[in-house]
Amino acid sequence: MRRIQVAPSLLSSNFARLEDEVRRVERAGADLLHLDVMDGQFVPNITFGPVVISAVKRVAKLPLDVHLMIEEPLRYVREFANAGADHLIVHVEACRDVVATLDAIHAQGVAAGISLRPGTPFEAIEEYLDRVATVLVMTVEPGFGGQAYRPEQEAKLRRARELRELHGFEYDIEVDGGISRATAASSVAAGAEILVAGSALFGDPDLEGLIRDFHSLRVGAELRPEA
Repeated sequence: MRRIQVAPSLLSSNFARLEDEVRRVERAGADLLHLDVMDGQFVPNITFGPVVISAVKRVAKLPLDVHLMIEEPLRYVREFANAGADHLIVHVEACRDVVATLDAIHAQGVAAGISLRPGTPFEAIEEYLDRVATVLVMTVEPGFGGQAYRPEQEAKLRRARELRELHGFEYDIEVDGGISRATAASSVAAGAEILVAGSALFGDPDLEGLIRDFHSLRVGAELRPEA
């Protein structure tokens, strides 16, 4: 059984104190730093680009898990790789040529991942599973934080785990969207191993305790209730 990893989503951090926020989640035991790049086209929101990735890279000790929610990400693979991304995750719906995009990420020496919207069937990414290091299942519509978890998306987590075991694939299974004390255990039971959480982590007064509780999850486990 793989160890559960926690990836705080910096989009929910205090950007006026970004270096302090990075230090805080690192001290609390996080495993990755998750950065959501949005372009106002693939999703309606706009966040940040390579400049911010580069700034975080200069102060971070943890790997940067960069989620590209942008149209035709192939155009910007080199820029994000040069900025310091350790993982680049692209959306199957946003790529004109998925294989070329994944190959371009690999050519930069960066781990490639693939993601899909809640409304996209898992079959849309199955032909690429042998080419990726991460499968990211979105349990909310990408574009904005704070949305409610959609438990029907757990079927995709189960399918990702099933196909990995069946074919001997090596990818990690990541989940993003509405991850909290109330939803983490069921997503892990379904197959998630990397938990991306934003407001639930940054808004918890016991950040270290919540990360520790996430780390302790196993299939069938439950988090301790909030005090």
